Amino acid sequence: MADRVRALPGSEAETRALLEEGRFVADDALVKTLFLSFALGRPLLLEGEAGCGKTQLAATLAETLGRRLLRLQCHEGLDSAVAVYEWNYAAQMLAIRLAERGGTSRSEAERGGTARDALAEDIFGERFLVKRPLLTALEPDPRGPPVLLIDEIDRADAPFEAYLLEVLSEFQVSVPEVGTVTAAERPLVVITSNRTREVHDALKRRCLYHWVDYPDAAQEKAILRARLPGVEKRLSDNIAAFIQRMQKADLSKVAGLGEVIAWSSAVIELDRIELDPETIQANLERLLAYQRGLAEASRRAPGTVQPGTVRPGPVRPGQRP
Repeated sequence: MADRVRALPGSEAETRALLEEGRFVADDALVKTLFLSFALGRPLLLEGEAGCGKTQLAATLAETLGRRLLRLQCHEGLDSAVAVYEWNYAAQMLAIRLAERGGTSRSEAERGGTARDALAEDIFGERFLVKRPLLTALEPDPRGPPVLLIDEIDRADAPFEAYLLEVLSEFQVSVPEVGTVTAAERPLVVITSNRTREVHDALKRRCLYHWVDYPDAAQEKAILRARLPGVEKRLSDNIAAFIQRMQKADLSKVAGLGEVIAWSSAVIELDRIELDPETIQANLERLLAYQRGLAEASRRAPGTVQPGTVRPGPVRPGQRP
């Protein structure tokens, strides 16, 4: 992959080539939206079901462009101390105690000052500031503007989403003790949402929007061949057809791309060149990885799992076997 900083693609064709270099399979609509995000300097908002490759796109961009990847994982109760900055209070208190004792460092002595004089100037200075992803993304980087991934914004609270509006509009944040920090060059921002709740329109207006769906059979085959170069064509065709059947079975949880690739790797390690019922049966739990999914697959996708082959899960205390 990229061992140096690369310029952003200047066309849709270059954007597609960049993704292909990173073994990321994208349809024409996503390529166009991503190119416009580069050209206009606007954040990219990707919505869709979990496991459709939204997070992987940001990782691919950072890898192929040679940029730093900064990831902010959203969750309930997320605040500025985790997302933007906080002060190293322990170090500040230690510095205050040393100043109270009248300690003087070598550099301070050379300047003819005392620890107390210096502390008054920099107690809220750079050395006590702990920078989190949003603030770090705005700083100059010799490798070029980083890729900022704001992952699963739908898991964050509405107040934090509102806080993001200043960041995404002006690419700046306010640190009361320091001032306003503004990006000299805008980072590449990718925001993902699994749509567990509706993202506010004010945030959407600041982004270029794209819905990411589960891949169809042709895309599934292309993904398998890109991620697993040694896979036999017949096997990749079988796996793609099987995954499409599972997706149409109306399960409460559908296997994501990462799970499909890991499962396919396991099938390849078994030296299979074709996906037969026995192989599916023996490896299905590696794909679904949860007991309810196995039971649903047996009930809603007849022939996928034979009756009576789903093993019971562990019995918890107080629960009847």
